[in-house]
Amino acid sequence: MAKKNYNLLIGICALVAIVLAVGLIGYLVSKPKEALLQGEAEATEYRVSGKVPGRIEAYLADEGQMVRKGDTLVVIDSPEIRSKIAEANAAKAAAMAQRDKAYNGARQEQIAGAYELWQKAIVGESVMLKSYERMKTLHEQKVVSDQKFDEVEAQYEAACATTRAAKSQYDMAVNGARQEDKDAAVALVERANAAVTLVNSYLEEITLTSPADGIIAARYPKVGELVGQGSPIMTVQDLGDMWFTFNIREDRLHSMKNGDKVQLRIPALDNRELTATVYYIVARESYATWRATKEQGEFDSRTFEVRVRPDQAVEGLRPGMSALMINR
Repeated sequence: MAKKNYNLLIGICALVAIVLAVGLIGYLVSKPKEALLQGEAEATEYRVSGKVPGRIEAYLADEGQMVRKGDTLVVIDSPEIRSKIAEANAAKAAAMAQRDKAYNGARQEQIAGAYELWQKAIVGESVMLKSYERMKTLHEQKVVSDQKFDEVEAQYEAACATTRAAKSQYDMAVNGARQEDKDAAVALVERANAAVTLVNSYLEEITLTSPADGIIAARYPKVGELVGQGSPIMTVQDLGDMWFTFNIREDRLHSMKNGDKVQLRIPALDNRELTATVYYIVARESYATWRATKEQGEFDSRTFEVRVRPDQAVEGLRPGMSALMINR
């Protein structure tokens, strides 16, 4: 009987041990694992675009290629700009000619011609003066009528006016344009120079350069396609300015604040671990991140965008790589 009781006790203990083992295994298997905080690497992006419309003539950098700041990336063909340059240069030449004419005055042939007309007018005035003096004497002697004397006097005065006009034309030819005309001509030249400078500045926009060191992330239009003013043509990612973005529900923030240090693991880089600093915490838009939990007796939770920046440069890190936060 004692032996039977002993065997029964052993069986009960074994059964209890099996039940406990199965329960423990079930608990461990069914225990929910804490969700990983997964983020993504991002980098500052620059959109390369031009101020002038035209067609893509050539690309000098391919997608995925590393470029340096100032490297020429795109060449745009713009016939409109070339036409405006020719127009501005022609207007400048015309303005300079007007300025030179105003400052140089009349040609020597024009001066000589004006002088001859003046001398001719002087001779005519001299002849009319003699006729006037004779007719005046005869008129005083009552030999000629008043009408005849008035006609000769009028002709003499006309000859004097002709002489003064001829002298004025000669002086104008010698002295050149007035100061106001010269100032106006200079202003026209300055205006033409400004127009040339403006179109030349647009000419510089035909060749587009990289705004920073980085990698060509995307090219949008193809060679030969038309691009408008300000249209994006390429995207350059600055790999020297990178960070990680995490979307974290507020019940998992655990009092996270700017300046906190976090530990990250990068699966794409053989699970390399690195330290990063939190510098940006902002609630996401509620329509995209709000989560109702009141039916479970809890609260309505929102999602926050958290950005962390690596404390040191990470070799091989590229935008889009995943990062796991392992110490929150």
